[in-house]
Amino acid sequence: MKIAVVGATGLVGGEILEVLNERNFKFDELLLVASERSVGKTMNYKGVDYEVIGLEDAVAQKPEIAIFSAGGSTSLEWAPKFAAVGTFVVDNSSAWRMSPDHKLIVPEINAKTLTPSDKIIANPNCSTIQMVVALAALHSKYTIKRIVVSTYQSVTGSGKAAVDQMMNERNGIEGKMAYPHKIDMNALPHIDVFLDNGYTKEEMKMVNETKKIFGDDSIRITSTTVRIPTMGGHSEAVNVEFAIDYDLAEVRTLLENTEGVIVQDDPKNNLYPMPLTAHKRDEVFVGRLRRDESQPNTLNMWIVADNLRKGAATNAVQIAEYLSKNII
Repeated sequence: MKIAVVGATGLVGGEILEVLNERNFKFDELLLVASERSVGKTMNYKGVDYEVIGLEDAVAQKPEIAIFSAGGSTSLEWAPKFAAVGTFVVDNSSAWRMSPDHKLIVPEINAKTLTPSDKIIANPNCSTIQMVVALAALHSKYTIKRIVVSTYQSVTGSGKAAVDQMMNERNGIEGKMAYPHKIDMNALPHIDVFLDNGYTKEEMKMVNETKKIFGDDSIRITSTTVRIPTMGGHSEAVNVEFAIDYDLAEVRTLLENTEGVIVQDDPKNNLYPMPLTAHKRDEVFVGRLRRDESQPNTLNMWIVADNLRKGAATNAVQIAEYLSKNII
C-alpha cells in the first residue's frame, strides 16, 4: 500500500497525517506532496524524515490512494491524472462534490455505495458532515421534511492565514487580513462568496450536499453560516421538521446508538457540546435536544465537531480505510 497526502504542509494536511498515525493506518510507503514552493522541504512523520515531492513526481509513483487537501483548482487539474494511473483520490475540496459522476461520501452513511470504478471520491463540506452524521438515523426513522441550520464556524476553516489574523488581532499585532473585517471579538455572517440568490456558497453547499448524501431532493433546507473567533471546531443550531412525530427519549436513544456520535445533553449540570471540548476529537457531539414548541414534529438540536478532524481529515481517512479494506 502506497498512500499520498497532497497538500501535506497545510492545516488539514497536518491533521490527515495525525489521524493516519492515531488510527494506525497500514501502508508500506508514504508520499508527502505539496506545491512547488514546498518541494524539497523535510517533514517528520512518526520519527521518520520525508522529503516533500511535487505532484508530477507523485503521479509517476502511482500510489493506491491519494488524499487531497490542496484546493479546488489543484484537484480539478490533478485528481484526473492520479485516477488515470489507477489511484483512488479522496478529495477534500468542493471541486467534485456536486458532480453527478462522483460520489459524496460520509462513511457512516453511504460508504457501501463505493465501487472499484469510483476513482475520484468527494469529501463533503465540514459543516455538512457533522450535521448529516447527527441526522442520518433520525431521517431513517422519522423522515426529514425541512432543516433550518445556523452555523458558528471556527477560523481554522479558513486556514492558517485566518488563524494568524485572529491571533495577531488578539495580540495587537498588525498583519495580513484573511477576512474583509476584524474577526476577534466579532462574528462575520459571510463564509465563502455571496451568490446571486443572496446566500453564500458555504450556505448553498450545506443545502445541496445534504440532499445528495441522503439521496433525497425533497428535503427543504435553509442555512445561515457565520464565522466566529474560535479554534476548536464548528457549532450548529439545527431545527429539523419530520414527516411524523417523534418521542424525545427515542431520539436520544437513536443518537446514542449512532456510530460516531456522542450525546452531551444534561443542561442542569451545564453539559452540552462546545468547540473547546470537541477539539482534536473525531466524534460529532449532540446536545440541547428539545421539542420546538412553535410547530409540530419539529426538533431543536445543537451539533459540534472539530472541523479539521471529522469535518475534513478524519472523514477522508475513514474513506481511505474503507477503500483499503473493501475495494483495493
